[in-house]
Amino acid sequence: MSVSGDRAAELASGLEGVRRRVDDACAAAGREAERPTLVVVTKFFPGSDVELLAGMGVTDIGESRDPEAGDKVAGLPGPVRADLRVHFVGQLQTNKARRVARYADVVQSVDRARLVRALDRGRAEAVDDGDREGPLEVLLQVDLGEGEQAGRGGAAPEEVASLAEGVAAARWLELEGVMAIAPRDLTPDETRRAFDRLRGLGEQLRHTHPRATWVSAGMSGDLELAVAAGATHLRVGSAILGSRPPQR
Repeated sequence: MSVSGDRAAELASGLEGVRRRVDDACAAAGREAERPTLVVVTKFFPGSDVELLAGMGVTDIGESRDPEAGDKVAGLPGPVRADLRVHFVGQLQTNKARRVARYADVVQSVDRARLVRALDRGRAEAVDDGDREGPLEVLLQVDLGEGEQAGRGGAAPEEVASLAEGVAAARWLELEGVMAIAPRDLTPDETRRAFDRLRGLGEQLRHTHPRATWVSAGMSGDLELAVAAGATHLRVGSAILGSRPPQR
């Protein structure tokens, strides 16, 4: 088997395993009719992996490093790019937001007002230049940690309502929901409770922003807990693509 054939087999095996885990988690939670969207996190991995995954039915990928992500997306064949939704899932510096708004379809890590304004300006420029059509979808990232467990990125829960109003006022942003990363060093029960808090924040948000139905939670190690807590989107990388390749 060729090198590319070996890699395709590795990806197919990883993807099948994760899809099976999601199926089992949905069955355990009684969610067979509302399967969450799988966002395959391809950061650090080459565009050739994205092309292989797209051929296996993957429709959503996650990236978190700019300009690496922009270069990767720009290098994808047109038909592949047309069928992919690109999620920016990492913490985003304000000075990179305008560039990210040009190639991302979704930014899941909106956590401050300055970033809202920068993304709105960037998307407006992209639309004016004819590079993109329509608004950029965004999620509000929430920091679920308490005390020493805080700091994995995101706005404090009490800041979500005002941040949502800022997004709603932006012309070229569309609020889709909330996102969080589970705090480190939690027990499974504690992780589940953290995801439950995120779901509760999402429900509160929908009282004033009914369209914001997404709850993005869960990664390779805790996706089952996220499914049980009602996550609509899962962000899974290493369980599908393997260990991070060495950086050059």
